[in-house]
Amino acid sequence: MSEPKIAAKFPKQVTLEPGTYYWCACGRSENQPFCDGSHKTTEFTPVAFSVEETKKVWLCQCKHSGNKPYCDGTHREL
Repeated sequence: MSEPKIAAKFPKQVTLEPGTYYWCACGRSENQPFCDGSHKTTEFTPVAFSVEETKKVWLCQCKHSGNKPYCDGTHREL
């Protein structure tokens, strides 16, 4: 499998409302860290995740987190 494009070497803090979201796994989305369909020409697929209550989260933008879609600090090692 090929490596995803690193969109940024820092996470993005977002406030999410309850619902289902799709995190960009390929790194090509213009709507980082969310999917915009840019993966269609790659072997990557977005990661679906749900939020049950309104909350702030840190989403990975380096695409190498071991806890996708959430940041785990891996960007510091890239």
